[in-house]
Amino acid sequence: MIKILLVDDQSLIRRGLKALLSFEGDFQVVGEADNGEIAIARVEELQPDVVLMDIRMPIMDGVAATREISQRFPQAKVLVLTTFDDDEYVTQALQYGAVGYLLKDTPPEELAQAIRAVDKGYTQLGPGIGKKVMAQITAPHADRTEGWEQLTPREQEILQLIAKGASNREIAQTLYISEKTVKNHVTNILSRLNLRDRTQAAIWANSN
Repeated sequence: MIKILLVDDQSLIRRGLKALLSFEGDFQVVGEADNGEIAIARVEELQPDVVLMDIRMPIMDGVAATREISQRFPQAKVLVLTTFDDDEYVTQALQYGAVGYLLKDTPPEELAQAIRAVDKGYTQLGPGIGKKVMAQITAPHADRTEGWEQLTPREQEILQLIAKGASNREIAQTLYISEKTVKNHVTNILSRLNLRDRTQAAIWANSN
């Protein structure tokens, strides 16, 4: 059962999401919050697996709440669900730990699939979101082709698997190497490409 916390300042949206998600047998909405500050308290209290996070809210917005939750409760996956695809919001949310960014016009079946995916550790981005933030998260002068060529063949294999949403364990099983070796390769990939984390690596790979 995937435990979900709904965070949105509009009660109508929360009610609609709760009703929508109730049709999925493996989902349980364990709580709600109408601003980021309350969301942090709810995460601590309810220990959800996935937090559906709006961006614009009073008192504390979704970006600030995402940062706090990601730092204090890394087991809780933050999936942004908002009407705003502003470059700055997208970039900051991902930089601060969100593992996905979807717009509220996402079809219900795709939202359900995204929740399951982020619960497993995959990154989920709505159509066009990856390209929108690509320029923001890589050095403006970086040559992407040159960056790819800097990687060893094994690192290229691993980056391609990261782009598909594979976890370290899944990569290790696919390539018949240890998880520790995978972690070392991932560290090298991030260093060579001047990226901060796996989310940025996935976006980088999908944009090339």
